[in-house]
Amino acid sequence: MTSITKPQVRHPGLKKNALGFTQRDYEGAMSTLCAGCGHDSVTAALVQACFELALPPHRAAKMSGIGCSSKTTAYFMRDSHGFNSVHGRMPSVTTGANAANRDLTYIGISGDGDSLSIGLGQFCHAIRRNVRMLYLIENNGVYGLTKGQFSASADVGSTSKKGETNVQPPIDPVLLALTLGATFVARGFSGDKAQLIPILKAGLSHNGLAMVDIISPCVTFNDHEGSTKSYKFTREHDVEISAADFVPLRREIKAPGTNEAISTVTMHDGSVVRFRKTHEGYDPTNREAAYAHVRACQQRDEVATGLLFIDEHGADMHAVWKTVATPLVDLTYEQLCPGDAALQALMEKYR
Repeated sequence: MTSITKPQVRHPGLKKNALGFTQRDYEGAMSTLCAGCGHDSVTAALVQACFELALPPHRAAKMSGIGCSSKTTAYFMRDSHGFNSVHGRMPSVTTGANAANRDLTYIGISGDGDSLSIGLGQFCHAIRRNVRMLYLIENNGVYGLTKGQFSASADVGSTSKKGETNVQPPIDPVLLALTLGATFVARGFSGDKAQLIPILKAGLSHNGLAMVDIISPCVTFNDHEGSTKSYKFTREHDVEISAADFVPLRREIKAPGTNEAISTVTMHDGSVVRFRKTHEGYDPTNREAAYAHVRACQQRDEVATGLLFIDEHGADMHAVWKTVATPLVDLTYEQLCPGDAALQALMEKYR
């Protein structure tokens, strides 16, 4: 299904940012994701974050791989650069683009299937190189495009649409990023914009790779056995006149607006997820403490959220590689290809 263009009609009194843009200028096409999908809430948070930062849309590059999450790039900043890569290959494509033009703001959108399965190695090396980008993982624990199989982030004991129980331990992108030396690690919930927007703004401003794991429920594959709106029930009690599928209408899940440390959120299938925010006095510059905090939350069946770790003094890829300040795309042919004499002189250094 192709995306639908949004009408350009807008209210003349809309608030404008420092560039003179309204929030509508940071929107994209109409979403074709399932009604109530958490990914659309992430899009809304991205639109607001980019608007509040007064990010020039034409100086941003939206990168993605394959999956429901990777459709997100079509739904915000329609005037930005973009590249939809092969499954799991977004990190390497973004690394190459960043090496060629360091002056763009890179926003990589991925999912738990895209980054934690086929793209796991690429995810690790993007962290290792500290590529300057906002790296979002829209994490729902399933492969939504291929009918809801478990992804590598599915928790032990969780059940699939077909009632199967997952017995394999999950890969936690937050713990993995902390272990690999990431310089910015955070986690949010798609239904908590009040917490998510500041995290996204901080990630967009970070000098290095800012990994944000976002718990984003899949409304289609959260249906359960016994539901009268489940796939199984519908197919057993309906007479199809054509090959069609059915997705029940769901409402967006939002976190309760409280100042409590723990937010208890009920999912569409009746299951409960507990999100714990970082406490007052939490030190996000201590990597070991951050790791211990996330593990302690896991042992209490809680999901740690917020800015979990940041290293403001980490060197990004260009600093490590000592690249020139001018983006490679702006260098002249003579600067990029200095000739045989310069090449021979370089080779002499390695003989």
